[in-house]
Formats: sequence, C-alpha cells, structure tokens
Amino acid sequence: MVRTFAAADIGSNTAHLLVAATDGELVMRIDNVNEWIPLGEVVTRHGEIPKDVMEMLTLAMREFKRVAASKKVNGFYVFATEGTRMARNHDAVIEKIHKETGVKVEIISPSMETQLSFRGTQLDTRHMGAGIMFEVGGGSAQIASIDDEQLLEHVSLPLGTGRIMAETGLTNPCPPYALKAAETYIRRRLKDCPLTMTSKTAVISGGVGRGLWRALHPDGEKMLLKYELEYLLRTVEKLSIDRIISRFGVKAKRAGTLLPGSLVYLMLMERFGVEELVVSEFGVREGAILEMAAGRISA
Repeated sequence: MVRTFAAADIGSNTAHLLVAATDGELVMRIDNVNEWIPLGEVVTRHGEIPKDVMEMLTLAMREFKRVAASKKVNGFYVFATEGTRMARNHDAVIEKIHKETGVKVEIISPSMETQLSFRGTQLDTRHMGAGIMFEVGGGSAQIASIDDEQLLEHVSLPLGTGRIMAETGLTNPCPPYALKAAETYIRRRLKDCPLTMTSKTAVISGGVGRGLWRALHPDGEKMLLKYELEYLLRTVEKLSIDRIISRFGVKAKRAGTLLPGSLVYLMLMERFGVEELVVSEFGVREGAILEMAAGRISA
C-alpha cells in the first residue's frame, strides 16, 4: 500500500522538508522545501542558537507544517542533528518551536542520523561495491563501514563545513594560512577516529556532497574522483563567491561550502584509502520516510 509521509530535518546548513509517497521499498518525492539556516557555523561561533535564528527556525517549521498538511500526509516527523545538538540552548529552541507552531522536534543521536542516512542511500547505491559511507554536513561528518545490506561500525566527527569555517577562518577567496589551518584542524580530528577500514569506493550523502557533485557534474555522472575534487579545491580557493556561482552554476549559499567540502572529502579519501566517491541522491529524509512506513518511527 502506498502512503504519503513528510520528514523534515533541521540540519547544520539547511532546514529541509521532504514530502514523499512510499510503498516501504521505494520513495517517490512529491515536494521539497528548504531554508538555508547555517546552524553549524552559527553555533560554533556563539555556542547557542541566537534569537534571530530561532525565529527563522520557527517560521520554517510553521511553513513545513502547512505544506505537510496540504498534502494530507499519513505522518509528519521533524528531527534535528548536530547544529542543534551542540547548542547549549537547544531545549529552549525546541520548546519555542512546539509552543508557537505545534511541531514536535526530536534531537536525534549521531548513531540514528547515520542509520537514517544509510537507509536512504540504499535506494540508489546498493550493490555498488562501496565499503564506506561518508556524510558531511554543516556541523559534523558521519563515517561508517558498510556492506551492500548492512551498516557496520560508525562514528561522528566534528568535521562539518560550517564548523570548519568558524574554527579556522576558511573563506573565499582563501588566504594560504586559513587553508593550512583548516587542513591541520581536519587532520587532528581524523587522528582521533577509531575506524581503520579501507575501501576503493565510498558512498557519500547529504547536501555538501551533492553540492560538489552538481558543481563538477552537470551531466549527472554520479562518480567523483580524487583529481576532480583537487581541481575544484584549487579553483575555488582563489575565487570570490560571486565568481564561484557563475563558474560552477551553484546557488549562492551552497557556493560557500565547496571549499571546505572538497577539502574534507579529499582528506577523508586519503585517510581511508578511497579512490572514488559514489554520490547518493538520497539520505536522512528518505531514510526517515522509510522508517515511518515500517512503523519504526512514530509521527
């Protein structure tokens, strides 16, 4: 039986709503709504979610609720990830959203975030031979060892693009000292990673990875190679945001993630012996839709 669900995640770069129909195996997108709210960078700088950003989140959740209701969904589930997890005032934010919109937000663990991402990526990357999954967001990076059907070991590291920019001063165009600081920051965090697996192929999910994909492959080819990311890194480090937008055809907000995104993915590839990245067009929201359909998430 096909049913319609809505899943929204308050991520560390965007708040994003997906309305989709599913039979429990496949997911057909009906509507997508997103708002750029860079919690990863903001919370790293301030330690909390400021009042103006709280208002942005509240307005976004009110709109998401309206869209979900208009589609007559069978369930509506809203969850928050690292940008909200690390904010010292996250309880107040969740309470404000619920009080003013009626929307309940669940702050999920890094483990659940990884599980939902893996569930989503199975829709289009199963049997691709990947032994690793990466998902880089604005606040953190999820790293997991996988096989075709199963999520194995996984870890969350503070390697989101917004966090890297806030911690190291990475900007566009980028001075050499800031790029060096970012490389040092990423290398130190990877040194703390307990996972030791290697794989020629890794699956990547999330907005940062898809932003790199769209910049490099307007043709739709879903494989990213190391030399392509190296080209992107060395190009965007020299360019202003306006030049990046015009040259690579990406949206303004996403343009700012290409530099930290390409850098962190290159260093992840180096750390785990990865030669190629397979881009999944699906992730946490699709995973949440499938889990709702299976009755494992109540909404």
